Amino acid sequence: MWKRIRIAVLLLVLLSVASNEWLIQHRLWSWRHTTVVSLYPIAGDDSPATARYVAGLNAKDYGDIERFFSEEARRYGRSVTQPLRIEVYPGTVESPPPPPMQSSGLAVVWWSLKLRYYAWRASHVGDGPIRVFVLFHDARRLPTLPHSLGLRQGHIGVVHAFALPLMAGSNNVIIAHEILHTFGATDRYDPATDLPLIPDGLGDPDQQPRYPQEYAEIMAGRRLISPTEAEIPLSLSQCLVGPVTAAEIHWTTG
Repeated sequence: MWKRIRIAVLLLVLLSVASNEWLIQHRLWSWRHTTVVSLYPIAGDDSPATARYVAGLNAKDYGDIERFFSEEARRYGRSVTQPLRIEVYPGTVESPPPPPMQSSGLAVVWWSLKLRYYAWRASHVGDGPIRVFVLFHDARRLPTLPHSLGLRQGHIGVVHAFALPLMAGSNNVIIAHEILHTFGATDRYDPATDLPLIPDGLGDPDQQPRYPQEYAEIMAGRRLISPTEAEIPLSLSQCLVGPVTAAEIHWTTG
């Protein structure tokens, strides 16, 4: 009898979580209201330079992300004036749990649960349905950044960025990319080469001549210079949302 009760309680909890997840996703995809993104800048190392950089960040540093979403949403005929508003909550010290070294199903599930618990604890400060944790690193200590990620299930982003003013523009490209993942957008690049996929990863597949591309498709993350060369955009002014991505996030019907 007690076993049946435990199973029933567990099923009710899972049903409640699934229902809440569906309601949040439905609201996000409606694009009728401004979606709040709670952003948490975190020092990803013990460098004094990183600490100073993180301490100086505020919402104005992410204004170009808000503008990017507004301009691109308007280009696809969405009527919401401000699709996205970023609220910054500095002071978070604890870093999110790192992804598992092994890609086994159980390890990934356990890590996902820990990440959701970490994000749930952070939600006591900041009430946006999307939570993005940005770990900043001193480029002199870590010349290559770890992989960033964005999860639609749970609406959580973990971004690695450089603690350099000169990198602020490209950092925001990564943040916008991972935010779009939380809305359901998928990557538009080849993971083996990091080159944008053709044609959906191109800013303008119909551009003549095709190369170099003037814009990067935001989910491709790079602008193709030639069939075998690509560069990371310096800012969101060099990016756009392609039609496939627009359909995935319900700006269009396909």
